[in-house]
Amino acid sequence: MAELSVPTVVFAQSGKENTERVLELARARAEALGIRTVIVATTSGATAVRSAELFQGFDLVAVTHSAGFRGPDIQDLDPANAARLADLGVKVLTCQHALGGVGRAVRKLWGTYQLDEIIAQTLRLFGQGMKVAFEISLMAADAGLVSTQAPALVIAGSGRGADTAVIIVPANAQSFFDLKPLEIICMPSPHHPAFL
Repeated sequence: MAELSVPTVVFAQSGKENTERVLELARARAEALGIRTVIVATTSGATAVRSAELFQGFDLVAVTHSAGFRGPDIQDLDPANAARLADLGVKVLTCQHALGGVGRAVRKLWGTYQLDEIIAQTLRLFGQGMKVAFEISLMAADAGLVSTQAPALVIAGSGRGADTAVIIVPANAQSFFDLKPLEIICMPSPHHPAFL
């Protein structure tokens, strides 16, 4: 049986303090694999701006929170970062979250979880960044900004910054089970025995 040995970097904690290392590891792996498509989660836009600076020459898609995520009509993407991303030629996607749109409204109103949020909670077993990576892959594919036929480098995090990077062949949300996670480049694992 053929096998491939690929290192995964495990961080002792989640969060934005891992951002620079995540971007460094992610760029090296993308170059090694010849991947030119990068999908990055961003809230204020800071992580996307930093990614765009480091991934010049790549096709970069920045996926933001949906408008209204934190409250009525609130958009988390900082206008100065949005302008900088436009200057850098980054595609910015703001839309409904693939794993928390209408299902979240049902949970809030009737206190019952829907399938999309059950999937989200299951992915969170591997960390918030892993759930976000899967989700933004679906969102970028649904917007037609990335191919569902080729691998993409996906960078995400837990709250702010980046702590997770994976290689995924994206899928459209209605074809969720066609999504193909190929490699975990890095992720946080604060419960790993080595850190206890």
